[in-house]
Amino acid sequence: MLAVRLSLAVLLLVAAGCAGSGRAESEAAPPVPADAEALPQTRALYANLHRIAPDHVLFGHHDDLAYGTTWRGEPGRSDVKETAGSYPAVYGWDVSRLFRRGRLDQPSPEGQAQLRAWILEGVGRGGVAELCWHMENPVTRTHSWDTTRAVYAMLPGGERQDLYRGALVELADFLKSLTPEGSDEPVPVLFRPFHEHTGNWFWWGRNHATVDEFTALWRYTVETLRAEGVHNVLTVYSTDVFDSRAEYLERYPGDDVIDVLGFDDYHSIRTAASRDTFAMRLRTVSELAVERGKLSALTETGVETVPDPTWWTGVLLPAIETDAMTRRISYALVWRNANPDGDRADHFYAPHPGHPSVPDFVRFYESPTVLFEDELPDLYTLPVAR
Repeated sequence: MLAVRLSLAVLLLVAAGCAGSGRAESEAAPPVPADAEALPQTRALYANLHRIAPDHVLFGHHDDLAYGTTWRGEPGRSDVKETAGSYPAVYGWDVSRLFRRGRLDQPSPEGQAQLRAWILEGVGRGGVAELCWHMENPVTRTHSWDTTRAVYAMLPGGERQDLYRGALVELADFLKSLTPEGSDEPVPVLFRPFHEHTGNWFWWGRNHATVDEFTALWRYTVETLRAEGVHNVLTVYSTDVFDSRAEYLERYPGDDVIDVLGFDDYHSIRTAASRDTFAMRLRTVSELAVERGKLSALTETGVETVPDPTWWTGVLLPAIETDAMTRRISYALVWRNANPDGDRADHFYAPHPGHPSVPDFVRFYESPTVLFEDELPDLYTLPVAR
């Protein structure tokens, strides 16, 4: 793994050297986020992910530091680390932790402190933090899977606008508070709201809001965060599965509020038999991202309990490596490993010690294509000067 890490460092150094070799400034300038006021480390993360994405994909895991299949809240533990030997490169988290029982008008200081600590821990080692949001239904005040129409009510003039805006201000304050000791710049975070919106299981899904309502809510969300002084966020557009470019882009809110084009796929990745369909989706998202100067990502994937002991290198990795375009995804994140004690049994997407897929997961870790945390170059320093 040292060779991989050194080759990535050389890649970024070569990029820096080329910037001073006489090329025009426009050629040397790194890609920039949609937010014109993005902070230096956020701009660096975006540029560096662009530079390594053609050849490498970062591996991610949701709630990795919080619990595993046999433990909960034990500092330093990680099912991924205890099987592969490294923490994941990307840590997925949920904004709902900022609020008591996810209630938008009930901030949780304890939840915020814990989530802040986890984010800073992972980023402090060089990893990347990503936030999704299983938001309560703001109309019925229940949960994300209550599909009562709600999007219209959250927009300016709607009956729940004040509730939602208050939650966004709380989120903004949290994002701005992500400052490591000795720094006054908050660390970058990937923010992935309203995910899987092309499905119908969440209240923000396709059948529960018009295209105009959904795109307006997305834009209102991003614009409110920016107005509150948040400039350490890269925003991620994340559909469920799709079959065409038109379907994927149907609810796209605009290049000025999006940095990463992603999708969640738990369907066509289950076996090698549907790998061509999965590769088509990877290719489509990456092509669209390249056309727009964005990153692409596999924002959620996996097979519950990983029943195929060679799934990692027999299904997932070959699909990613299908061609040059499918390889361009910047990261691939599998879902969480629930602890059966007080949670769900047999609900895990990464292996744990003793699981039959561990040997194959180690081979996946050893692939030059896949990067875990211990293989990452410095993602938070620009490789070239603007």
